[in-house]
Amino acid sequence: MTESKKSCWIITGGDTGTENQCIGLAEALGLTPEVKRLKLRAPWRQLSPWLRLGFGCALDTDSARLDPPYPDLLIASGRKSIAAALHVKKKTGGKTFLVQLQDPRFSPQSFDLIVAPQHDPARGPNVVVTTGATHRVTEEKIKSEMEKFKDTLEQLPHPRVAVLIGGASKGHRMTQAITEKLTAQLLALAKEQNASLMITASRRTGAENAKLLRATLAGDNIYFWNGEGDNPYFALLGYADHIVVTEDSVSMVSEALSTGKPVHIAPLEHAPGGAARHDLFHKMLHDQGYTRPFTGTLEAWSYAPLRDTLNVANEIRNRLHMKG
Repeated sequence: MTESKKSCWIITGGDTGTENQCIGLAEALGLTPEVKRLKLRAPWRQLSPWLRLGFGCALDTDSARLDPPYPDLLIASGRKSIAAALHVKKKTGGKTFLVQLQDPRFSPQSFDLIVAPQHDPARGPNVVVTTGATHRVTEEKIKSEMEKFKDTLEQLPHPRVAVLIGGASKGHRMTQAITEKLTAQLLALAKEQNASLMITASRRTGAENAKLLRATLAGDNIYFWNGEGDNPYFALLGYADHIVVTEDSVSMVSEALSTGKPVHIAPLEHAPGGAARHDLFHKMLHDQGYTRPFTGTLEAWSYAPLRDTLNVANEIRNRLHMKG
């Protein structure tokens, strides 16, 4: 069977960032995946992945189903996906090639391949260690989206700064004080350094924070996506000379680092005991020369763009070939 004809499932718990990591990897393999978003019943919801007995009854009524025909390749991510992925692999007698993104904190030998970012502890013969996360950003998509938003963004003067704003997460809080500080720093870039700002915020930014950002960050050299129509995210990466990213999103930072452009990390408030892995992620990137903290000024430096998604796709191709 040729690679282009292989069937592929993606199994997640429904988190958008995690799902895009899986989709990006499937796309790098030239595959069109079928996405399975799971909702588990109790007690499987609380005990996944350790409870797999009777998994046929684990799915809630509004969950995606795991019925045959089963796929040649299964890409899964997130704690809730593990028991389901192992269930499928067992049903196929091991014929489905199982790739688990992120450290599952579960027996590595249960998977054909684990893709773990360097800040996770998983290591072994079936573990591929990446610098950041896999994602959907490619040079082709950036070029295509730049053309689509050419009339809107190309006339903005240099230096152009793409500002990618996340927000509240398990490990971070975007407080009013943090938002006010970030807004003031960005406004100073636009007014004092004549920088153009190209801004996008997420649902996690919060309504009040987004309202403050939009009300303050306005001007001829400021573009703030209003959330309507096509998302300019890829185009912002392409037109940017510098990128500012809030620290909560491993995915957005990894996507920004695929461009080879200076990536400045804007700090958020840490939730109690929730940001240790993110802190290690950012420390390693900083120490390796990829990123620098955002302090309100723009610095220039260079590094080799991250190619984690392509590297992992090639590893999967090689292992599938060896498996036959």
